[in-house]
Amino acid sequence: MKVRPGGPDAIPGGPDAISGGPDAISGGPFAHPALFYHDDEEYLAGIVPFVRAGRAAGEPVAVAVPAARLPVLRDALGAAAADVAWLDMSEAGRNPGRIIPGVLRAFADRHPGGRVRIVGEPIWPGRSAEEYPACAQHEALINLAFEGREVSILCPYDAAGLDPVALADARATHPVVIDRDGERASPEYAPGRVIRRYNRPLPEPRGAASLASLTSLAFGLPELPEVREFARRAAAGLGLAPASVDDLEIAVHELAANSCVHGGGSGTVRLWAEGGLVVCEVRDAGEITDPLAGRRPAELSPHGGRGILLVHHLADLVRVHTGPEGTAVRVFMRR
Repeated sequence: MKVRPGGPDAIPGGPDAISGGPDAISGGPFAHPALFYHDDEEYLAGIVPFVRAGRAAGEPVAVAVPAARLPVLRDALGAAAADVAWLDMSEAGRNPGRIIPGVLRAFADRHPGGRVRIVGEPIWPGRSAEEYPACAQHEALINLAFEGREVSILCPYDAAGLDPVALADARATHPVVIDRDGERASPEYAPGRVIRRYNRPLPEPRGAASLASLTSLAFGLPELPEVREFARRAAAGLGLAPASVDDLEIAVHELAANSCVHGGGSGTVRLWAEGGLVVCEVRDAGEITDPLAGRRPAELSPHGGRGILLVHHLADLVRVHTGPEGTAVRVFMRR
């Protein structure tokens, strides 16, 4: 599944050279600070001035945070809230792979020619263990996706509720950290390391129910129509709603076609049930060498990745493991 030359180590200038620094909120061109908060007071103290400063400077502002946080921020902003674009991150960003193209880039690209400000909270207590690696990679990839652009993205982290691993990863994926002690450059900043760390082999299906539901199909180009029917029949049999069956069928077709074109001409598709999810995996012999594959707007993906972009928009979660030995893309759909 080869997409484009590059890779996690191909972040321009190395992982410590991405734009940002001690003045990352107001400096430029790109700023990506992490805000560590312990309660509502610290949450508002970090976000409200950031939003107000952007509006005072005439910058478009978007706030994408979990639904429970939206009314708190709206109330604190008062009349200024009317000038802000509001998104529920628990819905718009439930698949972390969708956030860069569908939330951050979508907003920034609607406002070319000047700085924009975005509050984006992609990691919160309650994110599952399956979701978290994709969340951490997302935060690391923001630095590559927006390098050189006039964009400020403030990422709040619940320091009282999140696992210490998530906070350590935040210090590695953000060039600046803001907390109750002030604002400072993060000495642990190394986003390329996080991208590599979470490019892990995906665990095999486990549990009697998952193993009993497991079904697979090997395919090549002539079998692509069969792949669609296989996915539809298996997903419906595992209890996926009709609309989600349609989405999964499209996603599997895109991945299998990509395998036939870029992944050595063949692959294997597997489906199984895992708790409240239907999981589909497409595996082939290719390697995805562009860390932003599937995270660029379609019109900016001349080297491929459109199929993976569509998969990110259709799925509730996408996990990827890729390397010289091959690629596995795993799609999760809620039952």
